[in-house]
Amino acid sequence: MKALVIGGTGTVGSLVVQGLQATGVEVGVHTRDATNAKARFPKAAVHTGDLVEPATVREIFKGYDGVFMLNHTVTTETHEALMCLDGAMLNGVKKFVYMTIHDLEKALYLPHFGAKLPVEQALKRSKMEWTLVRPNNFHQNDHWFKDALLQHNVYPQPLGRKGLHRVDVRDIAEASVIALTQSGHAGQVYDLVGPDAITGPKCAELWSKALGTNINYGGEDMDAWEKMNSQWFPTFLAFDYRLMYEFFQREGLLATPQAIERLTRLLGHSPRSYEAFVNETAKIWKG
Repeated sequence: MKALVIGGTGTVGSLVVQGLQATGVEVGVHTRDATNAKARFPKAAVHTGDLVEPATVREIFKGYDGVFMLNHTVTTETHEALMCLDGAMLNGVKKFVYMTIHDLEKALYLPHFGAKLPVEQALKRSKMEWTLVRPNNFHQNDHWFKDALLQHNVYPQPLGRKGLHRVDVRDIAEASVIALTQSGHAGQVYDLVGPDAITGPKCAELWSKALGTNINYGGEDMDAWEKMNSQWFPTFLAFDYRLMYEFFQREGLLATPQAIERLTRLLGHSPRSYEAFVNETAKIWKG
């Protein structure tokens, strides 16, 4: 099998590449940074090019049997993804795994949630064997908060108090590789979630225990959060994420027991817990 990974140098995509290569799949990577991709994956074919350009999508899918796709959160996200579907179909791709978001229908007004729904619908109407993987908030997002945790004793992600079934990106990659390389997953939608509902204060509590110091939950002042994060994100993205966190604070993003059980069967093991991730990461950070 030959598989192309769209977004293959990111947090999830890089693990998908590694997982596919470990199963003997010949892998191609589409990336915006060819030098980085070639250094990380010397055995992979590396593709670049703008995904809104016909020349790119006509070319990059040639010779591939399967595709794993996740798209950057940009204002052209939907268009880029639909162009990829067209390029895959034009080149005879047989299997397509698309990563979206857990329960995105609950908040389609969020730009990076709603942008994915037309792509899901288009994929379902394609002639390819498709699988949707829909992850919750990532455990590994907390890597962004290392300085806040270690230097300022604050857990800054304003997740609220309703709870999310956060997921480990290793489980996302593992599930995606299974869906792409094994039979029986065509036409399936998998919620990729963790085993426990995690709140913002619970994150601070677990980090306090793991680091052996008092970590405070940063709270939910979203005016201050958006102002601060507009220094690091494009303003459209800071606004988008602000709305997302406000949704989490109002409603949470919870999984059903059935979804957790189904993911356990898919993986062949229980989903990795947030607490285990925190303990593992804290040990690494403390050296």
